[in-house]
Amino acid sequence: MLQQTQVKTVIPYFNKFTKKFKTLNDLSKSNDSEILKLWEGLGYYKRAKNLLACSKILVNKYFSKLPDSLEEIKKLPGIGDYTGNALLGLIYNKPTIAIDGNVKRVFSRILNKEEKKIDFNKFIKKNKKKLFSTNRNADFVEALMEFGALVCKPKNPNCFACCLNKSCKYFKSNNKIESIRERMIKNKNFDIFCYINKKKQIALTKDNEISFLKNFNLPIIRETNKTFPNQSWKFLKNYKNSISNLKLNINLYYKFTDKIPPSYRWYSLGRNKEFIPSFTKKIFKQVSTLF
Repeated sequence: MLQQTQVKTVIPYFNKFTKKFKTLNDLSKSNDSEILKLWEGLGYYKRAKNLLACSKILVNKYFSKLPDSLEEIKKLPGIGDYTGNALLGLIYNKPTIAIDGNVKRVFSRILNKEEKKIDFNKFIKKNKKKLFSTNRNADFVEALMEFGALVCKPKNPNCFACCLNKSCKYFKSNNKIESIRERMIKNKNFDIFCYINKKKQIALTKDNEISFLKNFNLPIIRETNKTFPNQSWKFLKNYKNSISNLKLNINLYYKFTDKIPPSYRWYSLGRNKEFIPSFTKKIFKQVSTLF
């Protein structure tokens, strides 16, 4: 859950999730629909599917225990170097570091050297005796990530209160490296077409070609072109939405009908027991103003 998501956002989801699934075995007996419903609103839904897939593999292949080697852990769905190293350190107290943006920034500032010019794995290997001088490797993995988030922050780092400032080249230098990363924001224009009926229902389908929403329930969604839609569609509203590094400019259209294409199903604009992604819920909110 913490992959690309802040702790304060995750906490209520984590509490609800662990209340429902108290053991790995309980989780492994679940299904995509149930997991996604609990994950609803948290985003990056592939994480939920990977978590479920991991639980089934761990129960069936590894006797409900996480492998204790990076090579073996990385065979699990959705786990790469960062997550794998974090797990080895936190669970098995192994001398390893989970290299994320926070950790890279800490090392970059200590050396006062641009991140792209540092081979982080080589740096860690070269300094392993200093980095892993105690047996509290689990604490060190966690502390290093938290240090980058709370002290050695992207903007306005708290250098004067930092316990490392005596050996930090960034702190001592008059020519400090720039460490703020600029996210590449992409602007996209979309037209969304909603079939609705008088029962306050909207027709959705998983048959869409938008990559970041593939296999999720949506109305018709297309990238905007200069051709105005068929006159049977009525314009409702223009609004903005953001998904990760995408800024979306959306034109929303609708038509009342009782006939929908075969690949569509009716969904209530109110409460739904099935999983509905936040992107779709925002469409529900706009369309609900028609009633």
